[in-house]
Amino acid sequence: QVPVLQTNNGPGLTGLMTIAAHLVRQAKKDQLLGSTAEEKAVVQQWLEYRVTRVNGGSSKEDTRIILKDLNMHLEDKVYLAGNIFTLADILMYYGLHHIMVDLTVQEKEKYLNVSRWFNHIQHYPGVQQHLSNVVFIKNRLYTNAH
Repeated sequence: QVPVLQTNNGPGLTGLMTIAAHLVRQAKKDQLLGSTAEEKAVVQQWLEYRVTRVNGGSSKEDTRIILKDLNMHLEDKVYLAGNIFTLADILMYYGLHHIMVDLTVQEKEKYLNVSRWFNHIQHYPGVQQHLSNVVFIKNRLYTNAH
């Protein structure tokens, strides 16, 4: 199902990325869309990935590929767009929550970079909202020993 936002002035907005970007601008939080042209492109890329791959993926194999892709990408990054927290992190967090909740301890350790990132995002002020806390074994997430 495609989300729709009915605004008071003008036509309704359709689509997750369109609505989210509109709300970010309305809240005057444009930095969530990226500051530089490169950051903006990376944020856009991850928003598209969220809509096409994460929303579209339903099989165990799709999930494995998504987690593997993200784990590689986050190997040397704090956030999806590098060193800044963006809308991509927020929407990816919401898109992955149902997957992360069901992962075993071993699977969370296999995707250590995703687990580290996810745990960081769920504790970011204002992000978690109504979603349940996903538990991670702290001593494994923050050491270099694999």
